[in-house]
Amino acid sequence: MKGNKLMPQCGFSNNVVQILNALGISFETFDVLTDMEVRQGIKEFSDWPTIPQVYVKGEFMGGSDILIEMYNNGELKEKLEVALAS
Repeated sequence: MKGNKLMPQCGFSNNVVQILNALGISFETFDVLTDMEVRQGIKEFSDWPTIPQVYVKGEFMGGSDILIEMYNNGELKEKLEVALAS
């Protein structure tokens, strides 16, 4: 993400932080603004052009827009509960 969970540096990163906090999920962040190689590399790794990118146990879940949609329809909570239970 751009910034960190205590101080997101863009609205999209803030959206993700707010969603995960609302679900009571413990999570870690990496500030891509501190490392341009990681910033570009993560886009190539995921084949996804935007940041933030959310991964759960190494699986790419999506970016801000996808997480908002999944949160609104309840899918995100379900997926996180299953992933964290295993």
